[in-house]
Amino acid sequence: MDLSLSTRTVGDRTVVEVGGEIDVYTAPKLREQLVELVNDGNYHLVVDMEGVDFLDSTGLGVLVGGLKRVRAHEGSLRLVCNQERILKIFRITGLTKVFPIHNSVDDAVASTD
Repeated sequence: MDLSLSTRTVGDRTVVEVGGEIDVYTAPKLREQLVELVNDGNYHLVVDMEGVDFLDSTGLGVLVGGLKRVRAHEGSLRLVCNQERILKIFRITGLTKVFPIHNSVDDAVASTD
């Protein structure tokens, strides 16, 4: 399966809608998108993972790298995920303590965490 990416602006946030699989083959595409957004001055990102079917350690690494990038600019990176199989990966790795994870894009955009 491939990876689909689209971006839109909601308020002062840039929402990156991700679909498909984030794995060793597709993660570089997501990394490039996040780097490009930060380089363009978008420091408050919401990664909408509702359409993600699979996430591996390479994908987790890309998300952590994105978080480090935005934090270097006093920014934020929030995740939208309500799929139990994906949430379980964040719980097992302890990344629920690192990433604010929301049930919807609206919640993520409205949040002040």
